[in-house]
Amino acid sequence: MKVAAYVLGALLIVVAIVYFAVPADSLPSFFPGHDPAMTRVRLKHGIASGVVGVILIAVGWFLGRSRY
Repeated sequence: MKVAAYVLGALLIVVAIVYFAVPADSLPSFFPGHDPAMTRVRLKHGIASGVVGVILIAVGWFLGRSRY
């Protein structure tokens, strides 16, 4: 569970960076928010992905700490 939370968190942080760096018309078509007519960055999608990624990394850290 700990490793899955770390991997998913890191993946979502990478996705957030993609959302911040690439305009909506250049996003991969399987990303939510892909719009061929829009040339601006999807800021809300990037923030949401980054926040969930940080939360998952924190959950992985919390699950991996010692109980003693």
